[in-house]
Amino acid sequence: MKDSEKQILLICQEECAEVTQAISKVFRFGFDSEHDGMTNYQRLTEEIGDLLCMINLLMEKNVIDETQIQKASYNKRLKLEKWSNIFDDEKGVH
Repeated sequence: MKDSEKQILLICQEECAEVTQAISKVFRFGFDSEHDGMTNYQRLTEEIGDLLCMINLLMEKNVIDETQIQKASYNKRLKLEKWSNIFDDEKGVH
């Protein structure tokens, strides 16, 4: 593995942890709660953007295959449509 690949993976791992922490703060204190001049919504948005940057770099540097990622994403959505209530509002279910 190249050093650049290791670095991208390491930073991606760190960003995953930061997204996890930001989500925990939303659950504990709500989206609108502020800390150090940022709301939890703003912090979550920033952290997801940072993670998305790292995922994009993983694809750009061919560490992971974009086609396979898109396929996995599509398959996950199908599972969520079947097994979760995330899309119930769209189906008219209350």
